[in-house]
Amino acid sequence: MSLMNGYKLTLSDTSCSRPPAVYAIVGESNSSPTIALASVVGPFSIPVISHFATCACLSDKKRYPSFFRTIPSDYYQSRALAQLVKYFGWTWVGTVRSRGDYGNYGIAAFEEAAKEEGVCIEYSEAILSTDPKEQFLKTLEVIKKGTARVVVAFVALGDFVPLLKVMVQQNITGLQWVGSESWITSRTLAETKDYSFLSGAVGFAIANAKLTGLRNFLVNVHPDQEPNNEILKEFWETTFQCSFRTTGSSACSGSEKLAELQNEYTDESELRIANKVYTAVYAVAYTLHNILEDFRYSTNKNHSESNYVSGLSSQMLAYMRDVRFTVKTGEEIFFDASGDPVARYDLVNWQPAGNGGLQFVHVGVYDSSLSSEQHLRINQERVLWAKNTRQLPVSMCSESCPSGTRKAVQKGRPVCCYDCIPCAEGEINNLTDSIDCFPCDLEYWSNESKDKCILKVVEFLSYTEIMGMVLCILSFFGVLLTAIVSFLFLSS
Repeated sequence: MSLMNGYKLTLSDTSCSRPPAVYAIVGESNSSPTIALASVVGPFSIPVISHFATCACLSDKKRYPSFFRTIPSDYYQSRALAQLVKYFGWTWVGTVRSRGDYGNYGIAAFEEAAKEEGVCIEYSEAILSTDPKEQFLKTLEVIKKGTARVVVAFVALGDFVPLLKVMVQQNITGLQWVGSESWITSRTLAETKDYSFLSGAVGFAIANAKLTGLRNFLVNVHPDQEPNNEILKEFWETTFQCSFRTTGSSACSGSEKLAELQNEYTDESELRIANKVYTAVYAVAYTLHNILEDFRYSTNKNHSESNYVSGLSSQMLAYMRDVRFTVKTGEEIFFDASGDPVARYDLVNWQPAGNGGLQFVHVGVYDSSLSSEQHLRINQERVLWAKNTRQLPVSMCSESCPSGTRKAVQKGRPVCCYDCIPCAEGEINNLTDSIDCFPCDLEYWSNESKDKCILKVVEFLSYTEIMGMVLCILSFFGVLLTAIVSFLFLSS
């Protein structure tokens, strides 16, 4: 509330009313708290720009009129995942989701897109990090009993870790995991040797970027620069296992060097989410810049700085909708009518690394700005699947029906589960997985394989055959009998 309301009357040398404390808010990270924040801030027309809230529900401008984000909506990720599953021929999959806005909305969009692609869901399980172990065991029991060999995990990282720990205890391996962006580039998971069964996992990650100058800034941070910054002191103490409150060997000297660290803090190889924070801050900066430029060159000479400051908050939202700029990484940033950016993802594949952990290998891209045929591009030759094999896993409820047969859906089961029924005599089908057989023309007949119509064979009876002899005798006898009767009538 203080962010939105600003400060009340401030007494100093001269009494004056200060403007609102902020003109835009960068955050929140997760979808559920962002929904709460955007709901409260919306009526005040203060832009909220999230770098990590992906729930498709936030694109509703009636409910969240001031919400923007620099990370793509899960609407696109869900459709990308459905296309990915269909691309590899997996028509029978299981799903695991977080029991929250992120997972519920994400998997709902995936199921809708999967249905359009002809993919069936065998089971759908929901988990939460606070669930008891028994709940995770029930989820794993469903996965073990399922026949689907592919599991789509639309799970937040914090919810996924407890499930993985139970999987390690139950020794569940051999599944092909398809992940959402929340965990598919987690260094913590990839470097944990106990989770080596995730090797072969594929999923969409936020496009990576290199931020020039970031490392130089990070390694030069020091508590002496901001003595009152308690968070910086806490970070320093945690990083170097020392304390500013004690003396002796465990005391922080201040001479410790961040540049010598080899951890996630100094690792610049995975700046996917950091880049979205970077672009969010720049979106605010460019919006303010555009407002200032228009103010300077306004034809209205009656403008004053006080008028400019007082009207700034009301202009931020309108200018934010139209902002468009290119950052140093070469990416063009703008928001559509729903406050969403263009959806671009990297397709990553988890493969064994030399240190016993796993590494992320770039094997494809998804770009919603291209034509529908070019949205998904994959280099399948580079992909390593579950069990560290190059053989594409198969996950189907029923095998493909060959030509000469038709699909018959099994009663009470999804459309992906069917029997292959041979075509009837005189009918053919030269397609795989067809639901119908087609009759041949009158002068044609189906071949033995029931996949082609061939001319009917015209057969003639021979006089030398028994049936031919019998018919000839009967015909001759009939003619003779008719002749006798005619003769008798004529003679009388």
